[in-house]
Amino acid sequence: MTESTYAAEVVVFLKPGVNDPEGLAIKDGLHSLGYTGVETVRAGKYLRLVVRADDAEAARASVAAMCDQLLSNPVIENYRITVQSQAAE
Repeated sequence: MTESTYAAEVVVFLKPGVNDPEGLAIKDGLHSLGYTGVETVRAGKYLRLVVRADDAEAARASVAAMCDQLLSNPVIENYRITVQSQAAE
């Protein structure tokens, strides 16, 4: 089978109940700018990877392994992956 290129987008976010000091600082900053309607902020991170794999499911599995091993902390974070075929350039 020929490998194809896939764009994987990963959003890593804290699990519910985990303290989020960055989110609290952002909320306080927004309040100081006058955005007092903001009740909560949860901070996370966004990553975009381009990977080669036999198919989209193999690409997703590979990226999930990367998340489990390096890109997220499974004790306190969850992640969401979306994979799309990347057009040849």
